[in-house]
Amino acid sequence: MEAEVRKFQQKFKRVREEMDRWGELQVRLVSQFRNASSIMDRLQVIRDGKNYGALKSVGGIGEAVWTKQMESLEGTLLSMRKTMEEFHGVVMSLEKIHRDGKQLVQGGSWQPSVKHLQQRVGVKPCLQDCLDGLMILYEMHCSEYFLKSSVVSALSTLVLKPSASDLHALQQLLVDQPNIPKEEVQFIYDIIFAEEIC
Repeated sequence: MEAEVRKFQQKFKRVREEMDRWGELQVRLVSQFRNASSIMDRLQVIRDGKNYGALKSVGGIGEAVWTKQMESLEGTLLSMRKTMEEFHGVVMSLEKIHRDGKQLVQGGSWQPSVKHLQQRVGVKPCLQDCLDGLMILYEMHCSEYFLKSSVVSALSTLVLKPSASDLHALQQLLVDQPNIPKEEVQFIYDIIFAEEIC
């Protein structure tokens, strides 16, 4: 059983690497969202010809500025979709690690008993703790991925009629990551690596 726990601990280290990657993507997505929101705010100002002052005399300036801002917005939205694809890759990796963990315990012709899954040796986690932890981390990130996908889709629908309060609420959802409570993640890692903490 100790060998199985060590294998699970290696899986949790791989999960940590994926979560670090998630964190990098999170920073990128929030930055992209802020850029898109800023452009959307500018579009409202650009649309009004009174805001050009003396530049009104330059032929086609309003259309040129509008076109350039729309191109920037389209590029930013495309970048956000690519970032979402990378988030999806992290979720798929977490799913595979979880599936491999289940296979580690259930592989072969021998099926472990509940007693075996819940057996503890010292402060080491039991196999059930390991399986549950992998499942919870996968489900958290999967749920958060779906939320982020919805936020990015909602942003696209606000392009021509943005509401500052809607943009702020969507940005806050991205920043907060409500489906990944840090305390719960830390609690899982404290259980899995309890012997290193002691």
